[in-house]
Amino acid sequence: MMLPVLALVAVSFSPPAPTVGDLITVRFEGEVALEPSEQYEIVSQEESTTVIRTFQPVPLLLSGRTGDTGFRNLVIPVRSVLRPDDDLTPAPLAPPLSSPYPRAPFVAIALAALAAAVAWSAVWLALRRQSTSVPVASVPPAERFRRAVMLLKTERDLPRRWAALADETRIYLAVTRSSFGSELTTSELVPRLGEGERVVADILRQGDLEKFSRSGAAPVDFDSLAARALDLAKEPEPDGQQSGGGEP
Repeated sequence: MMLPVLALVAVSFSPPAPTVGDLITVRFEGEVALEPSEQYEIVSQEESTTVIRTFQPVPLLLSGRTGDTGFRNLVIPVRSVLRPDDDLTPAPLAPPLSSPYPRAPFVAIALAALAAAVAWSAVWLALRRQSTSVPVASVPPAERFRRAVMLLKTERDLPRRWAALADETRIYLAVTRSSFGSELTTSELVPRLGEGERVVADILRQGDLEKFSRSGAAPVDFDSLAARALDLAKEPEPDGQQSGGGEP
C-alpha cells in the first residue's frame, strides 16, 4: 500500500491490514531514520526499511526523516484482533486429555525376565544332561564343582556363563567351608578369602557384572579363569568331608 505524505514522501507497508502484535514492515524510497515513540516498538531499522510492532489497537503516527525530507504523523492503521462486540470473557477451557498409560517399560521388563528365565533353564538343562545316574548326594562337592566348571568351559554357547560360574563357586565354598555361607554377598565373602584365592574374587565380580551391570562382564578370558577355579577343588576339604564321598 502506497501512502503520499505532503506529496513529498512515498511509503509502503505490509501486511496491508496489520493487527495488534504483527510485525509491520515499512519501506521508504530512500534511507530512513524513524523517531522513537511510545506507540510502537522499533524492531529493526536498516537503510530504507523499518520493522515496527505495536500492542495498541489504534492508528500509528510515524515521524522521522527519509533522505533530506522530514515527515510527521504518517498514519498506519492497526486493527484489534477482538470482535467489535467482544465482552472479553475467556473461552471455556476444555478438560485435559488423559495421557495413555505407558506400556513400553513393562513390556521391556517382561521380555527381560523371560529372557533370563530361558537362559537359566538352558543352563540347568545342560547341567542335567551331563549328570550321571549317581545320586547327587553321593557325588563329592569337589567332583560336582569340577563337572560344572568343565561343562561351562566346553559349552561356549551357554548364556550367562560368568553368572553360572560364580554361582557354582559360591555353592562349592558354602558346602566345603563352614564360614562361607551361600547367603554372603560378594563384598562380605571376598574379605574372608585367603591370599591364594584371588581367583574366587575375580569370578564373583565377573558374575555380578554380568547379572547387574548394563555393560555386562569385563573382557576377561573365561577359559583361563575357569582353569584357575579348578585348583580350588584340588585342596583338601575341611569340616571332616572326604573327597571320595563314602562313609568314614
